Amino acid sequence: MTPRIRITGKELITALGRIGFEVSRIRGSHHFLRHPDGRHTSVPVHSGETVGPGLLSKILRDTKTSREELLRILE
Repeated sequence: MTPRIRITGKELITALGRIGFEVSRIRGSHHFLRHPDGRHTSVPVHSGETVGPGLLSKILRDTKTSREELLRILE
């Protein structure tokens, strides 16, 4: 079973930044990230709240990143 990852939006943006994603724009609490190769996603940043497991799965699918790779980046 894959481990549950508890991560805030701000931490997720930092982790994705380490693999080349940059914030392209911000609208309200949503940060839109884009990679130079064309991948893109949106990450909500709400203070004190973690990103839910379903939304995290969607973001990882959008960015073509595995949970294992995310855990490696976070270490």
